[in-house]
Amino acid sequence: MESIKENLSFFIPMMEGIANQFGENCEVVLHDHSQGLESSIIAIINGHVTGRQVGDPSSNLGLEVLRGTDVNGDRHNYFTQTREGKTLRSTSIYIRNSNEQVIGALCINLDISDILQAEKTLNKMAGRPDTTPAHHEAVNEVFVKDVNELLDYLIAECMSLINVAVINMTRQDKLNAIKFFDDKGVFLIKKSGEKICEFLNISKYTLYAYLGEIRGENPVIDE
Repeated sequence: MESIKENLSFFIPMMEGIANQFGENCEVVLHDHSQGLESSIIAIINGHVTGRQVGDPSSNLGLEVLRGTDVNGDRHNYFTQTREGKTLRSTSIYIRNSNEQVIGALCINLDISDILQAEKTLNKMAGRPDTTPAHHEAVNEVFVKDVNELLDYLIAECMSLINVAVINMTRQDKLNAIKFFDDKGVFLIKKSGEKICEFLNISKYTLYAYLGEIRGENPVIDE
């Protein structure tokens, strides 16, 4: 398969079948990465589950797959949570062309919040201990309507990881921050470099030089 758009007649009935099988709490999303990560969603059913619509961007997991940080890509039956507190049981399947390049993704997000609440009530009535998704794989996936929200989330995650105020960051701290952003696929987003430069208080030249150093493309430089 070389194009997502040219195969919509294949994907849409499949998406409708999945959504109808599991009901209105099952969101089914089709991403086309040729559209650009900033607006990769080209079809979505039951978008109220995550609050997204056609034209919204990829999630942070999609960025990592496209960057090559997550080599395997596909994830099945994992748990994540929306900002509103909904618990989702999700599957993400990445679609590749004949050259094994990721060109899109089909994602299923089933809101199981009501099921978990019912389970909790039944366990309490039966005198059994609570069971939660904590026993399963926990995945940090963020669903956003705007790519700037995704960048803000990743910047906050970076700050938490490095745990140093930007004004006090050493050269190595900034290298670590840029490596974090690179691994997360941030620089696949158009004009993301400008926001990262502003955040780290560095020039574009320094950003590209640090990126080259991290990737082994340029010699080490002093800022």
